[in-house]
Amino acid sequence: MNAIRLKHVFSTAAALVLLGVATSALAQFIWLDEKGVKQYSDMPPPTSVPNKRILKTPGQNLPRGIGSTETSDGAVDNAVDAKTAQTAPPTVAEQDAAYQKRKAEQAEKNKKTAQEAKQASDKAENCARARANQRTLDSGTRVAQTDANGQRSFMNDDQRAKQNADNRAVLNDCQ
Repeated sequence: MNAIRLKHVFSTAAALVLLGVATSALAQFIWLDEKGVKQYSDMPPPTSVPNKRILKTPGQNLPRGIGSTETSDGAVDNAVDAKTAQTAPPTVAEQDAAYQKRKAEQAEKNKKTAQEAKQASDKAENCARARANQRTLDSGTRVAQTDANGQRSFMNDDQRAKQNADNRAVLNDCQ
C-alpha cells in the first residue's frame, strides 16, 4: 500500500515539474540580432533591437511579423488574418447547429430510404397480384366479376381480351 502511495506522490511531483518547465517555455522572447541570428531569452531584447526584429514576446499568440502590421509610431498591431480566423475552433453554438443540420439530413435520408423501400414492396406486391391474375386469365376458366349492384356476372371474350391486355401492360412494368 505504501508503494502505491509513493508512486502516486512521485507522479504528481513529476507532473508539477513538467508544468513548471512548460510555463517557463511560454515566457520566452525571440528576436533577430544585428547579424540576423535568432536569439532566445527569458529577458527582453536590448532596446537597440527595433520592434520589427522582435519575433515573439511572452503572452503573444502569433509571432510578430506574421499577421501583424507596424503602425507609424512603431507599435505593433496584431491583426488576425482570415486564414487564422477560419481555423479557429467552432463555438458550442456552431457545433450544435452543425449537429442539428447533420441530424436533419440523416432523418431526411432515412425517410427517403423508407419511402423507396415501401414503394418497392408495393410494386412487388402489385406484380405478384398481376401474375396471379394473368395465370387465371390464361387458364381459360370462366372469370366472374361483381358489378356495382353486387350481382355476379361472367366476363365475355371482349372483356377478357381487354383485361388480358391491361394485365400484360402492368406485368411489363414489373420487369
